[in-house]
Amino acid sequence: MTISMYESFITGHWFSAPAKRVWSDSATLQAWLDVEAALAQAQADLGLIPRSAADQIGQKALAHLFDTTKVAEDIAHAQHPLVPVLHQLEALCGEPAAGFIHLGATTQNIFDTASALQMRATHGILMEHLDASVTALCSLAMEHRHTVMPGRTHGQHALPMTLGFKIAGWIAELDRDRARLKRRLSSSFTASMGGAIGTFAAMGSIGRQVEARMAERLGLLPTGLPMRSSYDRVNDYVATLATLAATVQKIAQDVVFMQRTEIGEAAEAFHIGKVGSSTMAQKRNPSTALLLISLCRMLRGRAPMALEAMVRMDEGDSSATNVCDTLLPEVAVIAASITETLERLALGLVVHPDRMKNNLALTNGLIASEAAMMSLTPYMGRHQAHHMLYEAAQRSQSEAVPFAQAIREHPLWMAKELPAEVLKALDPNAYVGQSAELTQDIVERVLGRGQP
Repeated sequence: MTISMYESFITGHWFSAPAKRVWSDSATLQAWLDVEAALAQAQADLGLIPRSAADQIGQKALAHLFDTTKVAEDIAHAQHPLVPVLHQLEALCGEPAAGFIHLGATTQNIFDTASALQMRATHGILMEHLDASVTALCSLAMEHRHTVMPGRTHGQHALPMTLGFKIAGWIAELDRDRARLKRRLSSSFTASMGGAIGTFAAMGSIGRQVEARMAERLGLLPTGLPMRSSYDRVNDYVATLATLAATVQKIAQDVVFMQRTEIGEAAEAFHIGKVGSSTMAQKRNPSTALLLISLCRMLRGRAPMALEAMVRMDEGDSSATNVCDTLLPEVAVIAASITETLERLALGLVVHPDRMKNNLALTNGLIASEAAMMSLTPYMGRHQAHHMLYEAAQRSQSEAVPFAQAIREHPLWMAKELPAEVLKALDPNAYVGQSAELTQDIVERVLGRGQP
């Protein structure tokens, strides 16, 4: 019976298949074995164990050689997650190599280092999709750097802007998230080999050299001070993933808003066969964006658990590491799934400029109130202009009078004709500020090259 959300026939397609493979049981077992093999080779490099033993361990440290059904049964019986694996590895290696397996290590050393390998692989997957998402959004931003739409604050029309400017905001934030993740990966996921409580007691003065050699073989940085009670580095990366999830959720929610029937400014990709409702045949739901929001909530909801798992008793605490051993694979798979889904959303976005134009006109010119104030300031000062425009705007909304008419008929203006510059200012297309220029600047900086 399949009950995992990653494999369920209902929800399995939500999650990145490559990321699920990275964290599958067989891949996790292989990661443990890779660490054991690297440890043996590092110890052989330093003369701590015979090279022949290290080579034998490396040749037998292959997950497909293991009876995983028996491993599972033995783990349940022993109530220890690694010792049954070591027993099978010992049997596979035979004597004398069996006597040199796991020398000076403790289970958490193996698990933490293995999870570093798996997270590095997952990082590559999620960054590939994140890079592709940013590139797709850059193309869309440049295409629509002059496409005027309403800017909104607090759910209300604020000032005109361009769609490119809005997307540039998404791009800039995603780019900062991307940079943070790159900076944190190597320092958050390290090779740890300090032994029972992290003092290198079992390997003596050569212990730190073993850790460094093992780290080099695995392509990781050595932990240096492998305190088993420390989880701040991993938590730092998880928190950064949660920050990425918050950024992505905002983008997805923007798409959901813009796809509302009443708004209609943009929509995600649609194909015949995509169903919005079992009863309402007309529905074209933003299902990709909504899934993205769900995934982001799942990830952000797990970040506090990583923070909580930082608080550990003594020099080792399985009540915390048990949480991490199950939490980190979930965080990793969900994070990769977020960027994969974001790429799909970004590549399929469809823009409706005509709806943006219609929405700009909804308020009878009110969206240009700041522009009108700026153009009227030379005639009466900013304070008087704001006072007059406030009253004109309230009348325009209450009586459904065009904003220009309400300005002309205001007592402070005395029914005079509005100057040409004021009439021009009331055109939303003329008051988008540096929208296009800012968009191009962001895109060129993020892509690292100019745009035609």
